[in-house]
This record gives sequence, C-alpha cells and structure tokens, in this order.
Amino acid sequence: MSLLNRWRRPANTLRTERLELIPIRVEMLDAERRSDGSFCDLLQARVTHEWPPEHWEPHVLEFIRKQIEGEPHAADWHRYVILREGLFRRTLIGCIGGFPKDAGDVEIGYSTLPEYQRRGYATEAARALIDMLLTRETVASVSAQTYQHVPESIKVMERAGMSYVGLGDEDGTVRYRKTRADTFPA
Repeated sequence: MSLLNRWRRPANTLRTERLELIPIRVEMLDAERRSDGSFCDLLQARVTHEWPPEHWEPHVLEFIRKQIEGEPHAADWHRYVILREGLFRRTLIGCIGGFPKDAGDVEIGYSTLPEYQRRGYATEAARALIDMLLTRETVASVSAQTYQHVPESIKVMERAGMSYVGLGDEDGTVRYRKTRADTFPA
C-alpha cells in the first residue's frame, strides 16, 4: 500500500484562507530524516529546493520527536508544516509550532522559506495557531521572542495580535504575548 493511501490528514489540521497547517507526526519526522522523497509523498505537496528552513537540523527533528512522545496531550500543536495551495499542487512553505512553558504559557516559533517571506504567510499561520491554542483549557497565554534586529519577525507577532511584554530569554531578544483575556474578555 502506498504512503498516499495510508496517510490521512489529521482532524486537527488548521486551515486559513490561503494555508493549511498539518501537525507533524512521528512518521513524517522519519520520512524527513530518510530524505528519500517519502516526506513529499506524505504531505501530498511539492517540497522546494529551499526546504528545510534555517535551523531545521537533525537535533531539531529529535527535539520534536521527544516533544510528541513526552507530551502527548500537546502533540497536535508542537509543530506544523505550512502548506500553501497552488494552482496545481500544494507547496511546503514553512513550519510553525509551540511548546509548553511555565504557568500555562506556550511559546511559539515560526519560519517561512525565503521565497515565501514578506507575503503575510507567517502572520496568517501564527494567528491560526494562537487562536487555536487560546481555546485550550490548559493554555493561558501564547508568547514568542525574537531578536530586536529582526523587524520582520516583530511585525509578525504584532500583526498576530501579540503585545510587547519585555526582554526575551536570550541577550538581544524581545518577548511578545497574547493572553486568553486578550482574546476572550470577560
């Protein structure tokens, strides 16, 4: 049986006007690591020469695997691949995801491939993920951080409804956050 026939799009796939965010599963990580074309088959999408995004290294794949296995309650939002509908075929354009932090906070991160940057895709994906996360009972806030010298990333956070809350965890970073109260005022 082919991979296309075995794989079903997860029910927790997020859809926006232009994008589809598919949760990464262990079999997808394995296919990505094999680099044999099966990742493309699993996604039923075109994977460009720009894939993988910056910082998508083997240790990142292992980190995601451990998140999925270690926190199954959050496995459906640890990491998504971002697909853009095309005229003839969907294209893998980036990734987004989150991981639990202290006190009900989820920190998100996102990356789009260079060809698809500055077109609003990261903002659209971030809004979808943030909105979904803030409906979860265990999630009180969603945060993100970036370096102060990366204004494009700051714009994504602001356009996704996040507000500046101070310095980030690393030198030179700033943190933005959106809370459930921001989304669902009493």
